[in-house]
Amino acid sequence: MSESTPHSDLPDLKAGIPAAALGDREPLLGQVDGEPVLLVRRGDAIHAVGATCTHYGANLADGILVDETVRCPLHHACFDLETGEATRAPALAPLPRFGVERRQDRLFVTGRLQSRVLGKAAPLTGLRARPDRVVILGAGAAGTAAALTLRQEGYDGQVTLIGEESEAPYDRPNLSKDYLAGTAGEEWLPLCPRETYQSLDIRVCLGTRAARLELEARTVWVADGQAFPYDALLIATGASPLRPPIPGLDRPHVHMLRSVADCRALVAGAERARSVVVIGAGFIGLEAAAALRTRGLTVHVVAPGRRPLEQVLGAELGVALQRLHETRGVAFHMGHNAVEIDQHAVRLDDGSAIDAELVLVATGVAPNTALAGRAGLILNRGIQVDRYLETSVRGVFAAGDVARWPDARSGVPVRFEHWATAERQGQTVARNMLGALEPFEAVPFFWTQHYDVRVNYVGHASSWDRLQVQSGLPEGQWEQRYFVGDTLVAVATIGRDRASLDAELALESAVATDVPARSALRPSRFIVPETR
Repeated sequence: MSESTPHSDLPDLKAGIPAAALGDREPLLGQVDGEPVLLVRRGDAIHAVGATCTHYGANLADGILVDETVRCPLHHACFDLETGEATRAPALAPLPRFGVERRQDRLFVTGRLQSRVLGKAAPLTGLRARPDRVVILGAGAAGTAAALTLRQEGYDGQVTLIGEESEAPYDRPNLSKDYLAGTAGEEWLPLCPRETYQSLDIRVCLGTRAARLELEARTVWVADGQAFPYDALLIATGASPLRPPIPGLDRPHVHMLRSVADCRALVAGAERARSVVVIGAGFIGLEAAAALRTRGLTVHVVAPGRRPLEQVLGAELGVALQRLHETRGVAFHMGHNAVEIDQHAVRLDDGSAIDAELVLVATGVAPNTALAGRAGLILNRGIQVDRYLETSVRGVFAAGDVARWPDARSGVPVRFEHWATAERQGQTVARNMLGALEPFEAVPFFWTQHYDVRVNYVGHASSWDRLQVQSGLPEGQWEQRYFVGDTLVAVATIGRDRASLDAELALESAVATDVPARSALRPSRFIVPETR
């Protein structure tokens, strides 16, 4: 059923339905007082939860059931059918729950149940002492998810979330998509209302820069001299944009795009400009190109590769995305480098120049590891962590863009700059701080948006032996599979949300059955670092 189905056309679950109409593991979409509700039978248990994903509002009836959960078709969030809790990001808020009664041969959904109060659940028990004080460095995806999950899991100790930006935690992917395009307002940005942190007794220190870590003393010192003692620490300091050595990079009409402040400055520039040059044809560069084209600017993209995103998605999908942008009026200058930015143009390595009143430099990011390195943590093109996301020092964890961890399948250290992965790592760290000893094995997932086309990607393929593009699909759909040998390692799709969910589940099952890779609880945890 599509998301556009009017709620009034759905079965009225409050008025009751025949019990026989609800098959086992066959979700039924209905409504209660105009609110869409998903009714699910699991054996003798019957659950009723809200049918709208709390992340971006997708219809969960279009998702899939996995064990005792439902997964969202849009961005693969996961919810517990019994409790409504968001158990897997990018959704962080729970679904509403509804009461269900059986009267003879009919089922009635009786109305909303009271939400469980976060922080009051039965606490986890594990192999380590529960910390009295948790400090989280970084108020982005991983840090915020960790703070919320601590309370969700029943932790009642001190939680301090320290963020260098002055903004409350926000949805960073939106900065290069709808918010930049002007199709989503400021209200879309916060990860949760400010009152949530207050109600959960999470201390949020914004505009606060961590200056020094004293690992033996278990203390974080910030720039104004304040000390934050901790019993467990999460480093989720994210990444910063790379600044290529291009003359003119510091001119006022040249922008980076990482923070909400960056985005606001870019939007202000776009409102005064008619043309923009985007340097870089990665995900941020292309998403921003689409957003700025939506605003009506003339857009040029400059990048050294042969095709956009070829190394990540493959040549065919890269070409398809380039053609999509070209049909919307974007001009590409592939195989070229920008060598100078002057007041009115960007000069390329072939001597040509492109008029530009606005320039966006989107040439990648580097993890913020300096603080961890100075403290003595092991670095390896990121902060090296084990499969529990713990660093070389007990009680100190790392997650998100800054963390490099052993891949669940290969054991090879990997680091991803994926929003959903960062949030899921934050959730895992929170449980491990409380003693869960939960290995991080989530299959990587990201999405990228270009106009009305969304690419979903599950798995990880830094390289591949074979790329299989499915033929005969309806117009507007795409599916391709990446193989190393005969092993499926990743799947990219357009317009095939169910296929993307099924692929994620298949990749998860492959990891779960790989017993040798998961047999040791805590072997020698670290590979020799390549850099310090």
